[in-house]
Amino acid sequence: MNGRALLMWDEAVTRYDFGSSHPMDPVRLALTMGLVRAYGLDRQVDVVAAPPAGDSTLRLVHRQDYVDAVRAASADPRAADASYGLGTMDDPAFAGMHEASALIAGQSVAAAEAVWAGEAAHAVNFAGGLHHAMPGGAAGFCVYNDAALAIARLLELGVERVAYVDVDVHHGDGVQAAFWEDPRVLTISLHEHPRTLFPGTGWPEETGADGPGEGCAVNLALPAGTGDEGWVRAFHAVVPELIADFRPQVLVTQHGADTHFEDPLAHLAVSLDAQRAVQEACHSLAHEYVPGAKWVALGGGGYAVVDVVPRSWTHLVGIAGHAPVAPESVIPSSWRDEVFARTRELGPGRMTDGRGVSWRAWDAGYDPADRLDQAVLATRRAVFPLRGLLA
Repeated sequence: MNGRALLMWDEAVTRYDFGSSHPMDPVRLALTMGLVRAYGLDRQVDVVAAPPAGDSTLRLVHRQDYVDAVRAASADPRAADASYGLGTMDDPAFAGMHEASALIAGQSVAAAEAVWAGEAAHAVNFAGGLHHAMPGGAAGFCVYNDAALAIARLLELGVERVAYVDVDVHHGDGVQAAFWEDPRVLTISLHEHPRTLFPGTGWPEETGADGPGEGCAVNLALPAGTGDEGWVRAFHAVVPELIADFRPQVLVTQHGADTHFEDPLAHLAVSLDAQRAVQEACHSLAHEYVPGAKWVALGGGGYAVVDVVPRSWTHLVGIAGHAPVAPESVIPSSWRDEVFARTRELGPGRMTDGRGVSWRAWDAGYDPADRLDQAVLATRRAVFPLRGLLA
């Protein structure tokens, strides 16, 4: 196995562009790759590009009529069919939409193929993580569900157990839906409570289809305002025990940066430092519980496109490449110049928010009156007994 990590990158992924007024500004991808280069991480990992996903691959998750609708809207945005979620406020149609979306999907699928084949232990596609797209429709800024497609491709290749961990602020509903009945896939989503945030799903009681799928969907719905200590505590109170029990052959993780306290679209209060701590935890879980440490890490949401997203995903690339960036490091001035040239904004100065991240372990005890602990308890009680674990 090649010990170096893969970074999937093609400049053309920045053509995934819903327009200047849309929060998902593709500059976040360009600035992330710029920061990766500024730290020399492109020399610590193998930067590769893959072709767009073809129809046969897209059909592993998506219906052909939906793919045809995306292609039609891509050729003529005025022809977008809202019954497929296209041409809406969240997912405006744009010229070349099919090509850009399929390209992002192709990077995630190729990352999964390479990791499974032993060409690399880890692979990152920070342009991916578009976890809301459904088999028959676009949703939540997502056209094709690259995360679900990567997992589906792994199953097609013969993988028997894939664990998916989603720490985006929004529920990973599209991936959950794709594998709702499939016991080969364990989906775990930590997200802001559905009462206060899109898509309004991801309740603890959503545990998978009755029968073989029961207990294969895990949802931890966090109270609005949850900060570093609670967020990291919740992750460690649920995820490691489930991964240790499931023993996946591949770990796929989604690292939406929109949990951050500066993100304009959500209500958690997580710092860059806590995001980095959870990235490191996912890396450790791969090495501890996955044969060959097979890990595919994806991006996701994140709408503080200058201050947060590039730093968070550059940390992710460094961790996957076994060349972590020190949080206290001063960001190279060349990148800050790039930020100003592209956005006329001043970029952040360091790779940290200056937060020390600590949390209380779950086995040290819990407070039944605490809202965060109530959320953790609800998830453990809903799922753990279904998996033969103590709640």
